[in-house]
Amino acid sequence: MNAVPATDPRPHLSTATSLPELFRRVAAARADAPAVHDDGRTLSYTELDVASDRLAGLLVRDGVRPGDLVGLLLERSADIPVGILAVMKAGAAYVPLDPTYPQERLRYMVADAGITTLVGRADQAADRGLTGVRVVAPYSDEADLPVPPGLDLSGDEPAYVIYTSGSTGNPKGCVVTHRNVLELLRGALPLFEVGPEDRWALFHSFSFDVSVWEFWASMATGATAVTVPLRIAQSPTDFLDLLAAQKVTVLGQVPSVFRSLAMAYENADRPELALRYLVFAGESIDLDTVGAFLKAYPGTAPTAVNMYGPTETTVYATHRVLTGTDFDGAVRSPIGAGLPHLGLEIRDEDLEPLADGETGELLIAGSGVAVGYLNRPELTAERFVTLDGPAGPRRYYRTGDLARKLPDGSFEYLGRNDQQVKLRGFRIELGEVEAALRTHELVRDAAVTVVTTLAGAQFFVACVVMADDAPEKPAAVLRQHAMAVLPRYMVPDRYQVVPELPLTGSGKLDRRAVHTLATPRPASARPAAG
Repeated sequence: MNAVPATDPRPHLSTATSLPELFRRVAAARADAPAVHDDGRTLSYTELDVASDRLAGLLVRDGVRPGDLVGLLLERSADIPVGILAVMKAGAAYVPLDPTYPQERLRYMVADAGITTLVGRADQAADRGLTGVRVVAPYSDEADLPVPPGLDLSGDEPAYVIYTSGSTGNPKGCVVTHRNVLELLRGALPLFEVGPEDRWALFHSFSFDVSVWEFWASMATGATAVTVPLRIAQSPTDFLDLLAAQKVTVLGQVPSVFRSLAMAYENADRPELALRYLVFAGESIDLDTVGAFLKAYPGTAPTAVNMYGPTETTVYATHRVLTGTDFDGAVRSPIGAGLPHLGLEIRDEDLEPLADGETGELLIAGSGVAVGYLNRPELTAERFVTLDGPAGPRRYYRTGDLARKLPDGSFEYLGRNDQQVKLRGFRIELGEVEAALRTHELVRDAAVTVVTTLAGAQFFVACVVMADDAPEKPAAVLRQHAMAVLPRYMVPDRYQVVPELPLTGSGKLDRRAVHTLATPRPASARPAAG
């Protein structure tokens, strides 16, 4: 592995108090170096600094003030880095509005966050019903624009609000500060031997918080961020070509997505790649697929790292470099030890500490723990709790994840303890999907679950109780309805009509029985057709 270059700009991390300050310092040191490569064009650090300054000036002129929330309705391109930096330079926080989301969800997020200004295309905003907001284009040809104020930020100001799935049927916004992100960078970057010569793939949607790490880790080290347009991200073959052509060295992947990339790599006869790091997160790692990829990789294989962390603790909370011991061992989801700026504990249902080796809920404390949920004081109080810790009272985030502490001090992820699941890297509240399905006039009731086949494939299955006048095969109708009100990653893959939903003895939904209903039986056990 290459050593970190002597010109590495990471020392700026030790003194910067905000993300715009960090970027300006790195940009001054790396002025002509490539900052962002975007589908055929490259912006230097100076060009990215100037472009974001101009947009920040437009935002301030149009009334954006420190503390405001500004929506970013942008396609995957250099417009996103420009927009993120501009909003922060104006003293505001950004709210990612993925253009692929349904109109109803986008409108809800804009209203819930109180967004009055968004960066994007006016026609695209209008098409999605986002009226009553100012729309500012990410670039302007105006000659005289105000210079954004050089704000003296303390670091406790919100940097972004990312909406995650909500159990009440509506998504909830998680408020993350500049200090939260800076502490992530200070804690995690020393665990990677990366520097200005690296090229990081901006693969994930900016509505997924892994994008925060991809962008800011690359900027903090003076490296190059390579944007991955949506059309390429959705094609493993095209993405493989991009990785090779752009000599990407650091790649983050959700395990289920990586399976498709690994297959494309084999089908293409293992083309030469420049990968140095493969970083996995978002769901339980597929050790078999990763191990086979590394074993077949010609030359020096990249270092595979498994990381874990909820949005509420700022992207990542753990780190583990995977070795042969992991690939051959009995622990199927090793997530590693906690990052230096965080404290991880396993507690029981009464929030009492458990002994090492016992299974319980994972709680996380430290400087990465977010402010809480936007306009959700009761939910914030429920999930962010102050408890007695090893060194006195601390504020913890209750992850809702089950885990256990291993003898070496690292952790094993064991799944969820509530009605939330992780699927293809996204956290999904089952109740939100069920509530959306029940809004269809032909649906009397619905329950959803994740089914894993013997081959390891995962499917999101909806068991639905239909009205008497519903079509015999309603899957197409239900899928169309779900896609109109939910992001694509929350739309069930399969729809199974049932006469009624199974209940427990106390009258509650029996989720274990729902899972059994949704799980395909072996062909020999199925009744004859008709």
